[in-house]
Amino acid sequence: MSTPLTFAITGVAGFVAPRHLQAIHDVGGKLVAALDPSDSVGILDKFDRSTHFFTSPERFERFLSSHGADWLSVCSPNHLHDVHARLGMQSGSNVLCEKPLCLSPWNLDSLEETERKTGKRLYTVLQLRHLPKLQSLFYAPRGERRHSIQLKYVTPRGQWYHQSWKGDTELSGGLITNIGIHMLDLLLWLWGPYDAVAVTHRTPTRVMGTLQLARADVSWLLSIDATDSPDHQAFRSLIVDGYSVEFSDGFTGLHTKVYEETLAGRGHTVADARPAVELAYRLRHQPAA
Repeated sequence: MSTPLTFAITGVAGFVAPRHLQAIHDVGGKLVAALDPSDSVGILDKFDRSTHFFTSPERFERFLSSHGADWLSVCSPNHLHDVHARLGMQSGSNVLCEKPLCLSPWNLDSLEETERKTGKRLYTVLQLRHLPKLQSLFYAPRGERRHSIQLKYVTPRGQWYHQSWKGDTELSGGLITNIGIHMLDLLLWLWGPYDAVAVTHRTPTRVMGTLQLARADVSWLLSIDATDSPDHQAFRSLIVDGYSVEFSDGFTGLHTKVYEETLAGRGHTVADARPAVELAYRLRHQPAA
């Protein structure tokens, strides 16, 4: 019987952590350590009651340095992603980090340098690239014509959002980075690098704009306001040359797919994540026209 891969995780009390815990379980991994300043982490008992839990980053780092883990999964708040990714690599772990890898593009260079120095690898979660509906667009025959794209990406959130770290642009990168990074990676992956950008509307709950990509002209709406959704639920839709592709569902198991692909050597690298991080940074600082 082979020894299971060992995992540690940061941000285990957060919103996205359960998807990672399930994925680690699904790939046969063993969770040996978890970090979060909140101790509301009873979900750990569902997966492994022997997991060491820490509220102190220093004690967590000491555990990783002395006991080790094959992989560190980073699910902490956005402004800590690059910090925890470096911690993992410097402690001897490969790292799988939630989006965005960092808030400022120049920190990507530091992460790549840490990879070179430690010999460890850093990958990120780009789960929309594994959604069959969107993969069909990526692998469709590509002609010379430019495409007309409308993207509507609505993820309703309550008042708590604005009081949490997610509502603080310095910690989350704001709507464009915290939620829109998914959308931006998708657009760049499907239709190539951007030539021109514009933000036409910006409020705490809604951002709109346009992009000129290598193969498409895009108008986009990003919102956490439920009134922007037909049924006040999550709504994600692409209209490509008049043809609608709605992808509000189908997300179950995508993190497991990400883990499977990453462990098989087909993970998404810093280079893969860079275009969306750079574009998010530019849009975040773009005045609304």
